[in-house]
Amino acid sequence: MNRALTFPWRSDKVHPSDPSFDMNGLQTILSFDVEEHDRIEAAAHLQVDPALKAHYAQRLTPSTIWLLDQLDNFGIKATFFVVGQIARTHPRLVKDIAQRGHEVGSHSWDHRRVHLHTRDSFRQDLRQSRDAIEQVTGQRVQGYRAPTFSIVTQNAWALDLLVEEGFAYDSSIFPVRHDRYGVPNAPRAPFRAAGFEHEILEIPPATLRFWGLNLPVGGGGYFRLFPLALLRAALRQIATGLKPTVAMLYFHPWEFDPQQERLPLGRLSSFRTYVGIGRSRARLVQLMTGLRYVRAAEVAKHLDQHWNVLPAYAVAREPLANEDIEHAPDDVLSAGWEGQPRLSEASVS
Repeated sequence: MNRALTFPWRSDKVHPSDPSFDMNGLQTILSFDVEEHDRIEAAAHLQVDPALKAHYAQRLTPSTIWLLDQLDNFGIKATFFVVGQIARTHPRLVKDIAQRGHEVGSHSWDHRRVHLHTRDSFRQDLRQSRDAIEQVTGQRVQGYRAPTFSIVTQNAWALDLLVEEGFAYDSSIFPVRHDRYGVPNAPRAPFRAAGFEHEILEIPPATLRFWGLNLPVGGGGYFRLFPLALLRAALRQIATGLKPTVAMLYFHPWEFDPQQERLPLGRLSSFRTYVGIGRSRARLVQLMTGLRYVRAAEVAKHLDQHWNVLPAYAVAREPLANEDIEHAPDDVLSAGWEGQPRLSEASVS
């Protein structure tokens, strides 16, 4: 693949021999995927009653406002990945998010998973979502998160289109094994994600490395199911064992709305979707204390200055079984690595 590329949003001011990424300790990103509850992947096969859809559309505002109020209480600035259609149907809410000082990124136009797109339709989706959000907020959309973390090896061309459309970073690649998504061999810390033609900064969701596996404890149903101690252990692990020291956490407003009506899901899907929802508000408040939170765009801006020393990973190729990014030497991860990617062995919406 051609690595001699130009990136209009990057200036490459730092020489590869510069020191490693000094993040001044662990930088934690609180992110929220803003969508109505009936858009979740577990409900993709359902014909949701129009009255129930209207109910979820109505519940989106109070659940998101609750989050905004908590963030204000703790003085935290977060990143909200918003479905573009929400900017049309709930413009006042999206404008409120931006006016309170939070970053607003794209979560697609209509929450279609990337594998359902052609290249042309995905490009149109990116443009339509970005334009709708920017018209409401008056701010540039810098980040993207695919519905259901649906950028995987098979559709890594999506990374090329994100670069071509001017996005500064992506947060769609989950380095785990899962029945719906995941690139299990991808790095656990921010890295240069390579498609077929271009590279983009990838900020993956936080994971806990345990017995040779990456546990997806960074948000969603895992946050509600597992003890909070596991997430805190992941944050300590990231702070002491990964470079750059960045932890991306992810949630959805509907996860903090125990009063909403429930979807008619099967037993397993219902468990995965609603487990722990009654205690999610208290858990999030606990999580908001004692950590340093930043917006994803701030992390992207910082790492942009150290582009040449970020580890690279070719999402667009199949992994080699004997390669391992988890045990790469510190000097590789901190002092400039221009070689080929190294790979590890190896209810979300």
